[in-house]
Amino acid sequence: MDADLPIHSGLEARLVALVAPTLDDLGYEIVRVAVLGRESPTVQIMADRKDGSLINVEDCERISHAVGAVLDVEDPIPGAWTLEVSSAGIDRPLTRAKDWNRFTGHQAKVEVLVPVDGRRRFSGVVLGADAETGRLRLDDGTEARLPLAEIRRAKLVLTDALIEASAQMARPADDEGENEKSKAGEEKPAGRKLH
Repeated sequence: MDADLPIHSGLEARLVALVAPTLDDLGYEIVRVAVLGRESPTVQIMADRKDGSLINVEDCERISHAVGAVLDVEDPIPGAWTLEVSSAGIDRPLTRAKDWNRFTGHQAKVEVLVPVDGRRRFSGVVLGADAETGRLRLDDGTEARLPLAEIRRAKLVLTDALIEASAQMARPADDEGENEKSKAGEEKPAGRKLH
């Protein structure tokens, strides 16, 4: 699997495989894909620009139309479903090794599937990652090495330093604050796209 793609399994992994090339062609990359609900699921796609800057409402709409077309053709989800596209936001998830390296020095909270040193939850300063392990400096000064494949959830903690760093990532045209948690969505009946 591509090291620049987040780790997913099952249906979410299939969705990543289907839509990642389209996003790549448009100049975006996947941060996370989640499928929520059963009877009429919501497909959530969180994305960034390849240059690392935050996306805005227009980017979300562009991604939504392109990804919606791919998913309509491939039809990986039976029945009606909803597509939501959003920016990773400021207090974003850390889903790839490159996220851990990009946000070195910032606070994060992490929960793992399998306990590491008897713990499942960790909080500390991001120290970076290699292809297999993310590292945190914990409050007591020790270092936790967490297997990326075993991370259930990892998210940056909103701090003044993170807000300042995120402001530098935003494009100058995005001064209206649209880039934090913008969403563009459409209801998708099976095999057809609503207009």
